Amino acid sequence: MKEILDAIQSQDSTAADFAALSIPESYRAVTVHKDEAEMFAGVASRDKDPRKSLHIEDVPVPELGPGEALVAVMASSVNYNSVWTSIFEPVSTFGFLERYGKLSDLSKRHDLPYHVIGSDLAGVVLRTGPGVNAWNPGDEVVAHCLSVELESSDGHNDTMLDPEQRIWGFETNFGGLAEIALVKSNQLMPKPKHLSWEEAASPGLVNSTAYRQLVSRNGAGMKQGDNVLIWGASGGLGSYATQFALAGGANPICVVSSDQKADICRKMGATAIIDRNAEGYKFWKDEHNQDPREWKRFGKRIRELTGGEDVDIVFEHPGRETFGASVYVTRKGGTIVTCASTSGYNHEYDNRYLWMSLKRIIGSHFANYREAWEANRLIAKGKIHPTLSKVYSLEDTGQAAYDVHRNLHQGKVGVLALAPGEGLGVRDTELREQHIDAINRFRNV
Repeated sequence: MKEILDAIQSQDSTAADFAALSIPESYRAVTVHKDEAEMFAGVASRDKDPRKSLHIEDVPVPELGPGEALVAVMASSVNYNSVWTSIFEPVSTFGFLERYGKLSDLSKRHDLPYHVIGSDLAGVVLRTGPGVNAWNPGDEVVAHCLSVELESSDGHNDTMLDPEQRIWGFETNFGGLAEIALVKSNQLMPKPKHLSWEEAASPGLVNSTAYRQLVSRNGAGMKQGDNVLIWGASGGLGSYATQFALAGGANPICVVSSDQKADICRKMGATAIIDRNAEGYKFWKDEHNQDPREWKRFGKRIRELTGGEDVDIVFEHPGRETFGASVYVTRKGGTIVTCASTSGYNHEYDNRYLWMSLKRIIGSHFANYREAWEANRLIAKGKIHPTLSKVYSLEDTGQAAYDVHRNLHQGKVGVLALAPGEGLGVRDTELREQHIDAINRFRNV
């Protein structure tokens, strides 16, 4: 690994130098173990501790197949899917790996008694497999997390509709929380030159997800002037949705849970902010019954912030806790677009407010390659910025996942893999200087 890191840190290394590097037989990775999948049986979700289930260990470098690349990972980040993997919810990811392993002789590599997790990376290409022409050893890259086979016609208008679409590092093995990762070459995108390794690694999954959900024609198709209600507006997903709304001429109504998070939204440029804890919104009377009076109070508050208008789009991801309110407050003909259910998967809402007001619910899941590429392009141009708040070592990934699980974080948390420290990998200092305050916005909270 030292030779690989030396080559990456040298300004004189060429593609030929990288191609000549020997690939080690093993590498350090963050894993969960199949024989521990029941370790949290009977424990409440909130009390499940990723620090107990995540391991740092040496694993063999996987065989490189056609259309694939091995990447030296300089940095990665923690997403909610890493948390879900670590607590084996809603199901153990080993079921995903078993099913993928049955697809082909090559996919059998993924069905192992351990799972290398992680769905983000920034790093350098080490090797490419047969059929890869667009990328070469030495290329500095980030990776999006869509792994797709594209052998079915279903995926050729939108790769997210391919029946063999998977999320890399969650539904496949050999993810990004490691020193080396295995990806398909059509996951690779150019690393933004003005960002450090850890900054470049942090937007991938959430930035692309927010782009499809809010901006793309496959999602809400946001336009100038739209009022957009954004739940968790300072969080991993919401912070990008807030930036996209502001950059696209829309009006974000940011829902947060503390004054500190409200201040982050103000620093991003938002002015319409609702602190749901300070204002005491309780959308559920008890475990089984919602409170429509709270929906109405919430809607009234939104109209106070918009000059009397209801929201055109609701950016939904909390799920069960908020979904009834989201459907209610959306304007007639408006859109609720949902990509997750961090507070519960069983959504309940009053369908009268949906069908009689011609509202739409759109399901959105990650992004196709084009959407991910466009989202990354906006990062590279300095139009959208990372929301990195804290960086952990690979050895401390369990603590990073614990902090995300307990919502002790802001924005995104990064993880250093091969990078020996923070702040490395910046190639365009001039562009960085133009945007340094925005880049560090979540660091300075």
